[in-house]
Amino acid sequence: MLENREGQNIPQVTFRTRRNHEWVDVSSDEVFKGKTVVVFSLPGAFTPTCSSTHVPRYNQLTPTFKQHGIDDVICVSVNDAFVMNEWQKEQNANNVTFMPDGNGDFSRGMGMLVPKNDLGFGERSWRYSMLVKDGVIEKMFIEPNKPGDPFEVSDADTMLTYIAPNAAKPLDVTIFTREGCEYCVRAKGLLNDAGIQYEELVLNRDYTEATIRAISGMSTVPQVFINGNRIGGSEDLEKYMVKDKVA
Repeated sequence: MLENREGQNIPQVTFRTRRNHEWVDVSSDEVFKGKTVVVFSLPGAFTPTCSSTHVPRYNQLTPTFKQHGIDDVICVSVNDAFVMNEWQKEQNANNVTFMPDGNGDFSRGMGMLVPKNDLGFGERSWRYSMLVKDGVIEKMFIEPNKPGDPFEVSDADTMLTYIAPNAAKPLDVTIFTREGCEYCVRAKGLLNDAGIQYEELVLNRDYTEATIRAISGMSTVPQVFINGNRIGGSEDLEKYMVKDKVA
């Protein structure tokens, strides 16, 4: 049974990190002392659930965490510093601090180092998240001890709900554009002025005209989607923002 260590101190270890092509040793005290920190730990860099869901959502919600008293959001994995640095780049996850636990010392000290020999991984961390205040674990969300790689409670939304139940979550926004489109520039300006983050997909670079027709039923751009709903072009976006008081 994986032990819930709420109320206990975090393990005292040294993280071997790489910064600017140099080895930099970072102690547990440097990471946690005098700070309020969210940690999420996972089985491995570049693995499916970790890359597709766990890291991206924590990265997206890190600014919201910081608005509610969190100093840092840290991803821990039993991988070396080179792998963790490359994974952070690949994920474009600059909001999260990636901490290599190459020898598994931190995960072992947490009682979360488990065998993954069936996958050829050796020993890796069990998936969990925790809230740590000044080096003391206040809350842990540990995935259920069952076969496979369960991902039910250590997600970013569960942690944010615990820390700030009424926190407003960022909108999920994607805008389809093309080069030289003045209406696309206008739509992006509206989003930027409102402080809304978005992902931009550019015609013939990221998608084809067939794609935008398949998704929106339209061939014109921009096409803005918010939280799974098609808003439309720049004029539609402006009306949406006024109606919903987003701006």
